[in-house]
Amino acid sequence: MVDLNATHDPARRSWVESANRADTDFPIQNLPLGIFRRPGTAPRGGVAIGDHVFDLAAGYEAGLFSGPAADAARQCVGPRLNPLLELGNRPASALRARLSDLLRADGPDRARVEAAAERILVPMAQVTLDMPVHVGGFSDFMASIYHTTRGGRINRPDNPLPVNFKHVPIGYNSRASSVRVSGDAVRRPNGQYRQQDGSIGFGPCRWMDFEMEVGIVIGAGNKWGAPIPLSRAGEHIFGFCLLNDWSARDIQRWESAPLGPFLAKSVGTTISPWIVTREALAPFHAAAFPREAGDPPPLPYLSDPADQAEGGYDFSLAAYLLTDRMRAAGEAPHRISATNFRHLYWTVTQMVTHHASNGCNLQPGDLLGTGTVSGPTDDSRACMAEITVQGAEPIKLPDGEARPWLADGDEVIFRARAERQGRVAIGFGECRARIEPAVAWPGA
Repeated sequence: MVDLNATHDPARRSWVESANRADTDFPIQNLPLGIFRRPGTAPRGGVAIGDHVFDLAAGYEAGLFSGPAADAARQCVGPRLNPLLELGNRPASALRARLSDLLRADGPDRARVEAAAERILVPMAQVTLDMPVHVGGFSDFMASIYHTTRGGRINRPDNPLPVNFKHVPIGYNSRASSVRVSGDAVRRPNGQYRQQDGSIGFGPCRWMDFEMEVGIVIGAGNKWGAPIPLSRAGEHIFGFCLLNDWSARDIQRWESAPLGPFLAKSVGTTISPWIVTREALAPFHAAAFPREAGDPPPLPYLSDPADQAEGGYDFSLAAYLLTDRMRAAGEAPHRISATNFRHLYWTVTQMVTHHASNGCNLQPGDLLGTGTVSGPTDDSRACMAEITVQGAEPIKLPDGEARPWLADGDEVIFRARAERQGRVAIGFGECRARIEPAVAWPGA
């Protein structure tokens, strides 16, 4: 686990006043990394602080970094953060510590940094946020026992939980090329599905769904053929983002046997633009999910006392829906799900260790999805398939609209926040995307 240090000090305040607001996602205790563009400039690395972005390239050019922090900042001048991730977490930790000192209200270099503020601090409203990393590989897990059980009741009502679920973190390799950053629209896919009368049709997805997940961003990778021990798995996790695993449920139901989902999942995946580092989340560790009496203990390669004691994380997640009609009326998005990351049966380090247990080489910027983070209560169901019971019980929205599944023009928004007594709350920013109509297919 990551030790707490001065960057986590709840008394630390920033001279960037917006970073001291109680409702900000980006206080000085967070400092997530991303890629941004000013109008007319190439994308480059930045750090979120309040409602501003700290331009790492400008800070490096101004001579504000030295030693390992300078080595890390030098890797953030390009269009993706992969070179920084490749260095491992120590240089990034040094950069975080230096940024915290540069931005704190009582920092020794405050006057020097404030003098250069016009060059190094950019209002977030004036930038475009890009993909933070190049995603070379994307794998998705199914780590919530609640989501898995609810889904299993459809095909296996007498035994909804797969026999292997409590033994192994179940996952599959998904499509990296269709991962997009928050704000990019997702297009409703065309696909093949079975209709009520048993005939096979092709056309726009009728059962469009979201899945509220968390993305695990890999930092330093492992060599091909070399597994990652559970006790060292955290060293390979750079940080976390929010992740929407868009799902075409009617296509998925028809195509999944015998090899699992294919076109139903490759339509698109949306991630939030800021990577919240593993170090920033250190104050919010929690015990792993409590296994019921009689559950099989994890096999030795997935078992470690420290991981069971602190391998989980405690932060809330919420999904909101904004329809075209609500947008036109100036209404706020309506919350349709609220859950907590603690509800995952498997820890993120168990997922990483299992992924590499066969010698699979994870690489900097690889993305692992946790699977839908559903909880035990009705309001913590984290996808439409669960919320509406496969479309049978449509969501009723405040303006009178109803949704069995998502409609064209609907925008799904994820937010997350880590809060704990005695600590400064941190957030992830938003993960949002609007659904555009399917491409017209001749003869469909």
